[in-house]
Amino acid sequence: MATADIRLVPCRSDNYAVLVHDSETGTTLLVDAPEVAPIAAVLDETGWSLDHILITHHHPDHVAGIGELKARNGAVVTGPKQEASRIDGLDELLDDGASATMGPWAVRAIATPGHTAGPLSYWFPDLGIAFTGDTLFAMGCGRLFEGDAATMWASLKTLRQVLPDDTRIYCGHEYTLKNAEFSIGVDPENEVLKARVADVKAKRARGEPTVPSTMAEEKATNPFLRADDPALAAAIGLEGAAPEEVFAELRARRDVA
Repeated sequence: MATADIRLVPCRSDNYAVLVHDSETGTTLLVDAPEVAPIAAVLDETGWSLDHILITHHHPDHVAGIGELKARNGAVVTGPKQEASRIDGLDELLDDGASATMGPWAVRAIATPGHTAGPLSYWFPDLGIAFTGDTLFAMGCGRLFEGDAATMWASLKTLRQVLPDDTRIYCGHEYTLKNAEFSIGVDPENEVLKARVADVKAKRARGEPTVPSTMAEEKATNPFLRADDPALAAAIGLEGAAPEEVFAELRARRDVA
């Protein structure tokens, strides 16, 4: 498997941007641009020149830094075709299933609507990483601002099916501790989840990030990926209900948690 220098960059109050650098070609790619200063600080520290900016969706806390960061080195900005009218500064557009090459890396775009109407998640198969924006979080998923429960559930099922278990998942926010507390509340007998909650609490107590996780961890501990698990449905009082109903109930409970 290919290697890269990957830097998680905390931004704003709880956002993450990610810088990916290839030492052989000098290629540097940024995923999402929440704000300029912390990203620019890493670029200055490393001496990296920004070549590509990859955007997951149109929300301001993911796009605010595009203009200044693009101007810094003339980076090419790529984002979702379905949200192009809502994101200033895009140079190239990708749609569901599209493949692109950025420096030495192959990238596959995966449509994951639900949080917004047309976001993309990005899978770098050669690096074994994926960027899921505000669709799939560590032990959570995004709020349904522009989609419904059935749409988001379908997006999560797509990620669950497409991404290999060892894929490292980089999500857009540090929401993991609150997601963990919610998850153990609806799935209290899950021993793998119990261990993960303890690990997350320890990391946050030390001020460490909980991102990335792996797809295997999410399959085992993220209730939003398990809405079709009869045991989880029974645990929340919806035994025999359709997965869409179970997902909708989980999301409704999380919205007020």
